Amino acid sequence: METSYTPSQTYIEEFNPVDYFKTYYHPKEGTMTGDWLNFVLQNLHEIFTSGGVKGDILIDFGAGPSIYHLLSACEAFNNIITSDFLQQNREQLEKWLRKDPNAFDWTPIVKYVCELEGKSDSESCKKKEEKLRRTVTKVVKCDALKKNPFESVEMPQADCLISCLCLEAPCKDVESFTNALRNLKVFLKPGGHIIIQNVLNCTYYYVGKKRFSSLSISKEELETAVKEAGYEIVKLKVIPCTDKPRVDISDYDGFYYVHARKPSA
Repeated sequence: METSYTPSQTYIEEFNPVDYFKTYYHPKEGTMTGDWLNFVLQNLHEIFTSGGVKGDILIDFGAGPSIYHLLSACEAFNNIITSDFLQQNREQLEKWLRKDPNAFDWTPIVKYVCELEGKSDSESCKKKEEKLRRTVTKVVKCDALKKNPFESVEMPQADCLISCLCLEAPCKDVESFTNALRNLKVFLKPGGHIIIQNVLNCTYYYVGKKRFSSLSISKEELETAVKEAGYEIVKLKVIPCTDKPRVDISDYDGFYYVHARKPSA
């Protein structure tokens, strides 16, 4: 069954962050709490420790309602600006930041990141959460399809920009994906880093009972897009998905990680 492109208005009206969390990240029910989280969190732990990527400002583009991909970043940056297109997702981010009792519980994932850092006791996990809450200074709206993705807010240039599970959702084709990457470059300092992680060859994904389209992108298309957008690739890693998703969830078959830099001059 072919999935037609999901327009922005459908996301505004039908994307439910509670269903999203239950489908993908709930400790017992979530379908991406295995291979995907291990891949993403290990990559981010490495790049922000031994990889030496650090600085003052990090921009997180298209977070959804999630904070897990920022748990290592808060040790390497003084200020994190996170963002999403959907108001309902930004509300969930704000809930977690202010310790709302109805916020999503990311505790098992916090514990995993603390284990990567060699400290998994409950006190270390609490300190990690509090550090991330202090480091996230803004939650703003973004739109990957606009030439200025942050047109509603003035943004500083960042030392690093990261994006997980975002760009393939709004982008209809590889050309719009390349343009989205190109439009993000202005928000990086010369020599700044961009880190993108997502799934490969995915045409759809479900949130609850709602089906959304995804741009199916290959390793070769990804590499070309990053270069055509004006970045210098530092590392591109692709792994097959050993734990294939159920067909009523998605159809991706692998994961990718790309670390690139904006040219210094």
